Amino acid sequence: MHAFRLLAALVTSLVIALTVSLHAQAQTQPLTQTDAQWGEYDEVFENGARHANVWQWSWTGIYATSLAVNAYQSSEASSRDDRFDARVGAVKSALAVGGMLTDRQPHPAALAEYERLKASGDLSGVQALGLQLAQAERLRRGWAARMSSLVVNGVAGAVIAADGRESDAAVSFATGMLVNELQIWSQPRQASSAINRFQPANLSLGPITIPGEYALHVAPQQIGATWRY
Repeated sequence: MHAFRLLAALVTSLVIALTVSLHAQAQTQPLTQTDAQWGEYDEVFENGARHANVWQWSWTGIYATSLAVNAYQSSEASSRDDRFDARVGAVKSALAVGGMLTDRQPHPAALAEYERLKASGDLSGVQALGLQLAQAERLRRGWAARMSSLVVNGVAGAVIAADGRESDAAVSFATGMLVNELQIWSQPRQASSAINRFQPANLSLGPITIPGEYALHVAPQQIGATWRY
């Protein structure tokens, strides 16, 4: 099981480095409703697309490297158990590579649509696009995004356990779920961060004006707002 621990350490280091390098890009300002704030929209959509591309190719590279290492270990490892585990790991890595190539982040497409809307001056369309992108970000971090990993790692763990090594099966399952959690955690969330920040607002009740702040909240099944004073 040394290969599993080595892979977990490698992935953790790469994800931390990826997160640090993209941290500055994630600091965006709230989406507003004035023409003077186009630069803020640019920042949200452009940084989101850039983060998505780095994320996509970084994780594809991680899983491809894991696939190559496991493929080599499946025939060259010194012990029979390590060769068996490497074959299981190779299948998991191949599925992960396929998932990365077929399940693309929505941000590059959102950037292209944003540029089209910006060229036509369609501010309301841009606002709706921002809400849609934020909702997509939330869905990709929800429990449904963890189900496929749960199934794959559960089956892989069961196969290893059936080989008579329950402790190794538990390590394989836990390692796979940890890697998937790091993958989910490192996804871009520029639109969610921008929309969910409180913005200054005034509530008028006849002759009385109450200063306060409001924020939009996007969840997988609903969109709401909060106002505070």
